[in-house]
Amino acid sequence: MLTRALFAVVLISGWAGLFGPELETAAGATSSPQETKLLAFGITDHEITEAELEKGSALPVPHFNTPAVAYVLAANLKKGDIVEITLVNGDIPLLHNTETLAEDQASYLLQAGKGGVPAGGWPEGTYHAELTITRDGKPLIDQSTTPIAFD
Repeated sequence: MLTRALFAVVLISGWAGLFGPELETAAGATSSPQETKLLAFGITDHEITEAELEKGSALPVPHFNTPAVAYVLAANLKKGDIVEITLVNGDIPLLHNTETLAEDQASYLLQAGKGGVPAGGWPEGTYHAELTITRDGKPLIDQSTTPIAFD
């Protein structure tokens, strides 16, 4: 009787529900598509490369007299996704970059910033990066970095 009850539970809940996702993959069941995720997101004092971000080293923070670049490295993006990144001082957007993807991207790097320094240095205040990734007209990721002051 107990064996029949357990068998019924397995049938009703499915193998993955009872034994976890490892069995689902091993049994050849369809797995969910990979989720879009952020690999790196922040502000630094120079234009960066994907290889530099993959190293995982800490990036320098901008100062009032250095360049400032907001960056995002995202994974598993789809054709038509819109990636927008903005460098913001307080509530004022300063530099903005947006891209609509022409094809699927396993990883994608987008930056918004200034290679030079504004005359007299960056204005006082706190700076942060804002990111929006939109798919099919709906925000998929909407995130901001922690505000920092440029010393």
